[in-house]
Amino acid sequence: MGKRVNRLLHSFCIVLATCTFILIVAGGLVTSNDAGLSVPDWPLSYGQWMPEMVGGVFYEHGHRMIAAVVGILTLMLNVLLLLLKADRSLRQLGLVCMIVVLVQGLLGGVTVLLELPVIVSVLHASLAQVFFCLVVSLALFTSRIWPPKALWEKPNQAHIKYPIARLLTLALFVQLILGALLRHSGTIDGVKAMKIDILALLGHFLGALVVIILTVVVVFPVFKKNSKGLLLQICGALLGLVFVQTSLGVVALLIRLNAFNRIQPMPTDVAMTTSHLAVGAIMLAISLILTLLCRSSQIKKPGIYPRQV
Repeated sequence: MGKRVNRLLHSFCIVLATCTFILIVAGGLVTSNDAGLSVPDWPLSYGQWMPEMVGGVFYEHGHRMIAAVVGILTLMLNVLLLLLKADRSLRQLGLVCMIVVLVQGLLGGVTVLLELPVIVSVLHASLAQVFFCLVVSLALFTSRIWPPKALWEKPNQAHIKYPIARLLTLALFVQLILGALLRHSGTIDGVKAMKIDILALLGHFLGALVVIILTVVVVFPVFKKNSKGLLLQICGALLGLVFVQTSLGVVALLIRLNAFNRIQPMPTDVAMTTSHLAVGAIMLAISLILTLLCRSSQIKKPGIYPRQV
């Protein structure tokens, strides 16, 4: 397949990944604004395709509109993969994305119809991160740097060990789940109540410590060996973001504690809590890319991971 076609597919995957990230942020805005039940019906909104976009409806229905765009783009991606006769593993990954986005849409509807049960809301938030990881993987697999060639200074002697990178990615994903549990628990009709799930808070705090430690363990050998290029950029981004995320986490906790004394969320509070969610998703994506690159550097058998198309 030609380079021009390859760039087209990669560009489309980047667009899909970007829209997915915007969708995650939009979902965070719904929760941060206590707008989860601003539209009580589904799939229509107050029986309409386009209700008046005022108050919480703006966030809730806006979230649904972005979700519809992501769903359409995912369908278009699968069609594109077939038309371009992409590698079989890429087509399979595209199909998984299609299934996940459909399940995610249904979970979103169930969440509204059942009036925001914690378990369903957390599943909805967690599956969004899974879908984001899938489309980020597709963007990586269709990029110029895949499969990796000169990412490491010495073949099979990467400064970053694959098991540690994989553990960091897993820890970040679990941390996002715990964050979702903390956001959605202790609410009444989608509004933050006078209650915080202590176990979720404790788990999220311990998870933050684990992520900080693993991040340092991952990036330290890279800086110690004075690595250059892509590897240094990825590790530098992770190290910087972990400090930003920790600070946002402290601010988000203070905002949640102070939310009991406010009638409605303040714009600055919404910005901080949503940013905390957004940075977490970015860290997960970066860690996943690093993990996949580390894994690829250890593979001797061709065909286990998708080739460039």
